Amino acid sequence: MTAPLPVRPPVEPARDETPQEAAGPRPPSPLLAPLRQTGQLFALALSVARAVFRRPFQVREFIEQFWFVASVTILPAALVSIPFGAVIALQVGSLTQQLGAQSFTGGASVLAVIQQASPLIVALLIAGAAGSAICADLGSRKIREELDAMEVMGVSPVQRLVVPRVLATMFVAVLLNGLVSVVGTLGGYFFNVIMQGGTPGAYLASFSALAQLPDLYVGELKALIFGFIAGIVAAYRGLNPRGGPKGVGDAVNQSVVITFMLLFAVNMVLTAIYLQIVPPKGG
Repeated sequence: MTAPLPVRPPVEPARDETPQEAAGPRPPSPLLAPLRQTGQLFALALSVARAVFRRPFQVREFIEQFWFVASVTILPAALVSIPFGAVIALQVGSLTQQLGAQSFTGGASVLAVIQQASPLIVALLIAGAAGSAICADLGSRKIREELDAMEVMGVSPVQRLVVPRVLATMFVAVLLNGLVSVVGTLGGYFFNVIMQGGTPGAYLASFSALAQLPDLYVGELKALIFGFIAGIVAAYRGLNPRGGPKGVGDAVNQSVVITFMLLFAVNMVLTAIYLQIVPPKGG
């Protein structure tokens, strides 16, 4: 007997390609580029938050970055806070004189410095001085393919380089916020008493009548969040440069601008939430 012939499966007729398939994969829409970059930024922030609790923690890198961020921001923050507090005190003092409420000049100006001016000054200086340096450092490492070499060796660039820098910006922002608050308050006190003829007793009495501890807490919380935003944006733009050395310079400029925009938006949201949650003193 002869073996049965193998049965061949039926051959499906060739299907004509559609015009979309013949043209290949559709290129990504340029309108979705901001959404993709926003998602990547949030993904990096989540990766940094998770990597903080992983071992080994880069203690030496953290100390070096902490000292660097503090060294480039302490003196400018102190120098900027003096005229900033003076301008606020002069403006508030002029308004209170027109309204006949000179006794509340101290409280109003100090609250403006502690709640609004101090965290923003610290965040802007960190983003402009330290954030630009962080972005340039990571961007230069990226174009030299150092980060790719680290990934090949099994070392996470996020845990090794990004986490210490972000934590350094956060802690320096919190400490600088206290310094700027004190210096700005003293500058406002000096200009109100000397330039506008206010009385020291009324200045301090109005401050104690209007201010409360949550005002200081929200200022420190804002500084912590702003430092995190500045570090994350600088690290994200540094990890994603385009076009070689020129792209690194463009990434530095973009990181500063994006950080400024995010800071003012987040500050508005935090202030609105604080005013809804915490009642005014005596209210």
